[in-house]
Amino acid sequence: MNYEKTLKTLCELAAPSGYEQQAAQVALELLKPLVDEAFIDRMGNVVGVRRCGKPEAKKLLLDAHLDEIGFLVTGHEEGFLRFTTVGGVDPRMLPDRELLLMTQPPVVGVVTCLPPHVQNSEEFDSAIPVKELYIDVGLSQEEAQNRIPIGTPAVYHTSCQALGEQLLCGKAMDDRASFAVLLDVAERLQGKELDVDVYFLGSTQEETHSTGAMTATYGIIPDACIAIDVTHGDSPDASKDKTFPLGKGTVIGMGPNCAKWLVNRLKATAEQEQIPYQLEVMAGSSGTNGWVMQVVREGVATGVLSIPLRYMHTPVETVHRGDLEETAKLLTAFVLGVGKEPLC
Repeated sequence: MNYEKTLKTLCELAAPSGYEQQAAQVALELLKPLVDEAFIDRMGNVVGVRRCGKPEAKKLLLDAHLDEIGFLVTGHEEGFLRFTTVGGVDPRMLPDRELLLMTQPPVVGVVTCLPPHVQNSEEFDSAIPVKELYIDVGLSQEEAQNRIPIGTPAVYHTSCQALGEQLLCGKAMDDRASFAVLLDVAERLQGKELDVDVYFLGSTQEETHSTGAMTATYGIIPDACIAIDVTHGDSPDASKDKTFPLGKGTVIGMGPNCAKWLVNRLKATAEQEQIPYQLEVMAGSSGTNGWVMQVVREGVATGVLSIPLRYMHTPVETVHRGDLEETAKLLTAFVLGVGKEPLC
């Protein structure tokens, strides 16, 4: 798997929660050659199935969400755009930031900001509330209303690029880095004999209410599922107790959102295959699709694997190539070992 190439393709797509069609279509085309069947369901989720061909086979669901945080236009004022956020946007990121408005053709705008020369001390040291910001698209009031109607979605106007030799940086790494891992797993499983049917899910609307994963899980009825997402990566200004170093392997979640037998199986697989891993205690909600997938129908045994990521929910989310590869190795080994022990 060429992660840099794949993530450049995926991350440049504009797909805020509820508007994932572009990313879903590209993800579908990337997944199709690697599975027996692939389709987009009613909620816009991408679903791929690798069948084992054995009667009454168990189902294992691997999930990574395709949506990203974003924005919606709420009004026009002298040609400038009023807007609100979709998902957990940090308002400190917004002044002077380029946004891509999802019109046809797309329009680039910049979020307004006051130069430091005209700010008072209070303004200089505080984040500006989103309700006080505008998007400048360089249009008159009439042009803006005609070309960019209320309800137009937008995302950060960045893609993916290498940062040094091992890191990859850009928007929407949360969680398209994990979907790239799923593609890698599907690729590694080609030609391998399986004892379970493996479902690969590129889900929608995780950044809002996880409705895509919820409805897809309801339809698939898996015997077990693993949500692959991101967790907070380390940096000099971040708490060591709440972050995980990049380049030290995938992070296995532990807590009420994670079936104990699944956690133990993932740990045992990693140790057997000499795959580095880290552990994250999740005392309540994991903050991933795993939280809703666990309680679909009568309940689904759920695990959570996370990729350390710096600068979450910003235009410069950063991951380590090695962590992506190690996550794919662990998932592949886990899938291949499922038939040797039951899903329970």
